[in-house]
Amino acid sequence: KQTGDDGADDIDAVFSRLAERHRSEEFLADEAAEVMNRKNFAATGSFIAEDRPRALDYIGVRSQLMFNTFHNSKLYAWEHGGDADLAYGAARAHNRGMIEFCSVDERLLATCYVPLMDFERAEAMAAEAIEMGAAALLVASGCPEGHSPSHVSLDPVWRQAEEAGIPVVFHVGGTGDLIDPAYFENGLPVPTDFHGGEENFRSVDYMGIPGPVTQTLATMIFDGVLERFPELRFGVIEQGCSWLPSWTRYMESAVEAFARHEERLRNLSLSPTEYVRRQIRVTPYPTEDVGWVTSQIGPSVLLFNTDYPHVEGGRRPYERFERSLDAMDEGRGADDTVRDGFYSANFIDLMGTAVDSLV
Repeated sequence: KQTGDDGADDIDAVFSRLAERHRSEEFLADEAAEVMNRKNFAATGSFIAEDRPRALDYIGVRSQLMFNTFHNSKLYAWEHGGDADLAYGAARAHNRGMIEFCSVDERLLATCYVPLMDFERAEAMAAEAIEMGAAALLVASGCPEGHSPSHVSLDPVWRQAEEAGIPVVFHVGGTGDLIDPAYFENGLPVPTDFHGGEENFRSVDYMGIPGPVTQTLATMIFDGVLERFPELRFGVIEQGCSWLPSWTRYMESAVEAFARHEERLRNLSLSPTEYVRRQIRVTPYPTEDVGWVTSQIGPSVLLFNTDYPHVEGGRRPYERFERSLDAMDEGRGADDTVRDGFYSANFIDLMGTAVDSLV
């Protein structure tokens, strides 16, 4: 649907036509001016790897953390489907494709998927991904089948990422349906999504985005994963940020309520908020008030992002984020430390060795 060829049988022919369009004089003539207006398959470098570095130059970013567009829900479904050979085989194919696409320029930072359904295979897949050149290990935002993401038998996965100096990241779409589909059965006309269809999230399921990843990370904090791996960083990508202040307070209240009865909580050397500030980095949507969230959670957590080439990133993310930062401190604006963290330092901290050659 996004290519305008809904129902086409020959996918190769569809993308050949798209590639010809991207190489046309008309397309290239105003490519720089239109870089943030053209979205999805109409965007420069959206599917032609060699063009993607040019898009980064136009946008004005030094590097970009790269994700697949359509496969997170499928990877999650296969991980929960009971066929480990299929789940890990599909992840391997995904990872090879990501590494190949990003190989055209060191500024393109590949994320490689690691299913957590099987302890030994997860450890081996993490090692394979790191050996392939993964800049980050991508895992599902929700719980694996049959065990917690905090299970001690997954420690070898986290240890390898920490030792390699790369993050573990979560991305929207990594849990299948965001909410029970029955919420859409309201007797009203079905609204279209960003793309004019029904494949992406809309206002109602947007509200469910942070649920899985906040439960996953809270469990990992309470069960001591961040305590055991203090140098490991986690990135929460394209899942918003407005939930951060209330989430950290809710975790603090959980510790207050249950620490007397739970030794695991008493064994933590930091408060939940301190773990978040030290190890978790989060990308906002451009419609969110990043200045307010920063004032509540601190300057080390939020990251600038464009979500290029997706519609969710908006046409003017920089201008929107700047308006919010300018409104901080009763209109006096964010100081240089906050802005540097948001636009650069927090990303460098998240990505670790993956950006050593770029800074």
